[in-house]
Amino acid sequence: MSPNKACPVILSSFPGTHILLFRHPTAGVQLVKGTIESGETPAQTALRELSEESGIGTASLVSDMGCWDAEHLDQIWSFQLCFTQENLPQQWNHLTLDDHGHSFSFFWAPFDNLPYADCHPVFRRALRFLTAKLTAKGYVLAHDQSRNT
Repeated sequence: MSPNKACPVILSSFPGTHILLFRHPTAGVQLVKGTIESGETPAQTALRELSEESGIGTASLVSDMGCWDAEHLDQIWSFQLCFTQENLPQQWNHLTLDDHGHSFSFFWAPFDNLPYADCHPVFRRALRFLTAKLTAKGYVLAHDQSRNT
């Protein structure tokens, strides 16, 4: 499976494990994601997209979390677990230069209360896939998901 999209995943704890999501002004809650350009690796794309869509400019790769078939528009997503030492607030807005200059509203979502109802079905499935992957690798503990079972 060869990916054509890359998705950086950033985790934090406030306590409990949280994942970085954003609210698109017209398309609901999403993960950062973008097209892998010619000559880029999925990791390079993930870091570029993270900077472009969120303003987080100093992140590094922790782990390749594998690929996932989105079963939507022939998209194969590569999930890249990333880390930043930036002191990120609990919420912020970032004006993108791409995507027609939208303002994206970023927030940390706890794994025990992910906003599935506010997500497009593709992002719901992506979050379920990620939750399983992150749990299997020990990044998310079972008690972090207690309300989502």
